[in-house]
Amino acid sequence: MKEGIHPKYAEVEVRCACGNTFKTRSTKPELHLEICSACHPFFTGRQKLIDTEGRVERFTKKFGAQTAEQRKTAASAAKAARATATKAKKKTTTKAKADATA
Repeated sequence: MKEGIHPKYAEVEVRCACGNTFKTRSTKPELHLEICSACHPFFTGRQKLIDTEGRVERFTKKFGAQTAEQRKTAASAAKAARATATKAKKKTTTKAKADATA
């Protein structure tokens, strides 16, 4: 190996957002993790919602927490509005054709 071209490989302490710390070796002086093996659902066997920046709250505030019944009602209302718009468009098109032929 050439001297002076490789980064320093030192022992560092890794800190997770859950509070877990452990030692490993790295070229970086310190490591900060969002999720580690002590809090990851794959390793723990329990589901835990990790929301570091309020993404879930922001989503529910923007779109609201809808139930299945509310989604069905909104879908049927949107379908009715599309049907009304289509009928109005057909009337306009039919009237324009009748005026063009007359």
